Amino acid sequence: MKSKISFIAVAIIAASTVWLFSPAISPTAVPEYTLASDEETLERGRYLVNAGGCISCHEGEAGGLSGGMAIESPFGIFYASNITPDATTGTGTWNASDYVRAIKHGRRPEGGFYYPAFPYRSYAAVTDDDALAIASWLHAQPAVMNDVASHAIPGWIGRWQLAPWNKLASLSEPEHAPFNDPQLERGAYLARNLGHCGECHTPRNLMGISDHANEFAGGDMPDGHVPAINAAALSSWSEDDLALFLFLGLLPDGEYVGGKMEPVIEHNTGQLSDEDRQAMAAFFKRGL
Repeated sequence: MKSKISFIAVAIIAASTVWLFSPAISPTAVPEYTLASDEETLERGRYLVNAGGCISCHEGEAGGLSGGMAIESPFGIFYASNITPDATTGTGTWNASDYVRAIKHGRRPEGGFYYPAFPYRSYAAVTDDDALAIASWLHAQPAVMNDVASHAIPGWIGRWQLAPWNKLASLSEPEHAPFNDPQLERGAYLARNLGHCGECHTPRNLMGISDHANEFAGGDMPDGHVPAINAAALSSWSEDDLALFLFLGLLPDGEYVGGKMEPVIEHNTGQLSDEDRQAMAAFFKRGL
């Protein structure tokens, strides 16, 4: 009887291990895409790069989106990668499918996972067409050689842990019902996915997995608390107040935002169309 119980226990552990590590065992497959070069797609890609906040993290002292910015987290310091098409230190050897696999699935060209300091879990719901437009614009930019520093993280953190981490993170993610209002649907796409606002403004558990039950309720980073931006926290703001904030960083009391939100306004939300900023404002004010 004991040997039978032991066998069952080992079988359960083995099955659980295979299930947790299955993303690493089965590489993410995406269709064979082609990078575009037409002016319309590249212009849309430029707009989406702004909407996606790429510049806020990846703008580098070496020029362009050559990376190097330190991103502090409870798990160490991660350095934003070089996403210019330099063949040695950037993405110059990538094809269109490599970009889509990275943006939407967090996978490196060789198959492993990126650390989730790169917000691919938010980008997962970005459409393939938008991901390809982003990829096409990035790949059309001047290549900048910049060998970014290695992440400064504890020895107990490794890429081998990311397959089970992503599996557990997927279990906690809710299935958001679509809005009947196109403006709210657009605002949700910009805030939850492209703009990945929840990466900073949603609390996380001890494993660093977002607490989606408290979406936009504020978070904690090594350098301080990140404020809540849910409907309750914004109850004294009008939609127009919020849209103006997303444009200029102007608070309702007449002061301007500072700190890490300042480059987000400058490079991200401040570059959006009035319609898209209004859509984000409507989404945040709708009630959660």
